[in-house]
Amino acid sequence: MNKKIFITLAGLVVLGALVYYFYPTPNKLTPVVQDTTTLAGMQTGNAPWIAETSHLRERLDAIGLPALKVEGQALHIHEHIDIFIGGKPVVIPKNIGVNEADRFISPIHVHDDTAVIHIESPAVQTFTLGQFFDVWGVSFTKNSIGAYQNSGDKILRVFVNGIEVKTDPRLINLEAHQEIVITYGKDSELPNPIPATYKFAQGL
Repeated sequence: MNKKIFITLAGLVVLGALVYYFYPTPNKLTPVVQDTTTLAGMQTGNAPWIAETSHLRERLDAIGLPALKVEGQALHIHEHIDIFIGGKPVVIPKNIGVNEADRFISPIHVHDDTAVIHIESPAVQTFTLGQFFDVWGVSFTKNSIGAYQNSGDKILRVFVNGIEVKTDPRLINLEAHQEIVITYGKDSELPNPIPATYKFAQGL
């Protein structure tokens, strides 16, 4: 290989590396925030919470998720979520992660009022419960949800398939056909029994 060709190839490699670094593919976006409670449009008040989409693109950029023109096909799984505050169920609104006005959708989203989470991603990767709330636009930490923070005998608990999760719930991986239950309140206000399964519609 002559010197001129070698230099040309080396230049192309360097150029390709720079393009990859500065213009990552959607599944390789890097989160730019550490404290997600400060994300644009985050709801920190009492339930119920709307599907906040006005600042959805900003939040997706901040947490490293793409704003898709069409739903991805590489990974397609579903989970169901229930939330109870003081023993009372909270409505999970439709269209979480769906900005109909600007015609884009998050890889994590909710279509209807069944509280089924859809993950339809163009890349096979791990998504977490914390990301779901960031997409929704509801503040969620290991000690709080919305305005509800651990205080005395009123605490936040998270269950997956009927089993309580003792670690940071934001880090829970979303996997196919999970039943996720989030509760806030006293022990006496826990649902009895804790939902452990959900009957998904055929095809989900």
